[in-house]
This record gives sequence, C-alpha cells and structure tokens, in this order.
Amino acid sequence: MKLAVFGATGRTGKPLVEQALQAGCEVVILVRTPSKRAVQSPRLTVVQGDVMNQVDVDKVVQGSDAVISVIGQTKQSPRNLQTVAINHIIESMNKYGVKRLVSLTGAGVDDPHDRPNSVNHLIKIALKVLSGHVLKDAENHAEAIYKSNLDWVIVRGPMLNEGPYTGKYRVGWVGVNTGSRISRADLAEFLLKQTTDTTYLRQAPMVSD
Repeated sequence: MKLAVFGATGRTGKPLVEQALQAGCEVVILVRTPSKRAVQSPRLTVVQGDVMNQVDVDKVVQGSDAVISVIGQTKQSPRNLQTVAINHIIESMNKYGVKRLVSLTGAGVDDPHDRPNSVNHLIKIALKVLSGHVLKDAENHAEAIYKSNLDWVIVRGPMLNEGPYTGKYRVGWVGVNTGSRISRADLAEFLLKQTTDTTYLRQAPMVSD
C-alpha cells in the first residue's frame, strides 16, 4: 500500500510514519523542512512544500492508495489550517481517484453517537472559551469531510501523551466506552488500521486507553 501522510513531522505523525514503514507500506510525506523527518527509508518519499498550497498537496496524493492526515494547530499555524488543508486534500483525492481518507481531530468535535456527561460538557465549554478558533477549525474540517464522497474515517482523540506502545485501547464515543488519554503510538496504530478496516467507515469514533 502507498500512503500519503500529512502532518508527518508532528508528534503523532512520527510514530505513524514509523509504523507504516514497519508494516511494509510505501509512504509519501509533505514537509516544509525535510530535515525534520524522523526516519529514513527507501520506501519513504519526502516532498518539500506546504499543505496550504494545492499544487504541493497534489504531488503527495497522486498515486497513493490512501491518505492519512494528522495535521494539528500550533501557535504559529493559520487559524484555519485544518479546514484549508483538508479541502486541498479532498480536492486532490477527487482529482486522482483516491478514495480512502483517515483524518485525526479532537474529541471536541461532536458526533451523533456521543453521550456526553457533565464532565464532557464542561470540557467542551472550556475548549470554546480557551481555544475557540481551534475547535471551530476542527469542526469545519470535519464538515468538509462529511460533505465529501470519499470513504472516510474521522478519528477523534482525547489527551495525547508520549507513553509507550501497548496495542491496547478502546474505541467508542464521547461518554461511551472511552477514557481521557491515549499514547501517540497506540493512536498511530489505530489510524493506520483505518486505511483498510471498514468497521468505522464514514464514522467518527473516539479512541482512548
């Protein structure tokens, strides 16, 4: 399988790329600074560019079998980073006939399967107050995916940590069979599985320890 990965040099992207290569995948990544790549491999292709540029995104998506986006906001990011990026990715996928999309976002994005409790509601209020533009960007990004004709899975994560890979995690919905954290290594495994697994096709599950 040939995977296009966006956000590959981030803290979740690095274990994701490593696991994809270990699984025998060919991986193409888009990076602004090639020296930031975590690993070297004959199966890893590095494209220098910016996800905010449609032409650069096209170079990565063309010829791939599936796309994984783990793009997230940083202090220096454009306020609409996730939304612009996913729209570029969707356009490229439509252009080149790539159907499978897996995209990571936060648990603040709602899903009809959620059954939030009082703590979940308080967390959502805090997110709106403290990081309103980040939440709005994540919601707009999800809306763009919902409207697409792709075979998509939106993976929602709780608090992420640098803990070790365990291979043990739960999949559910906010307030239903989920915890409050997960290691990036375990999250990466679940993301990678969604490129072929159809269990959560066109759904937005939450994964946690």
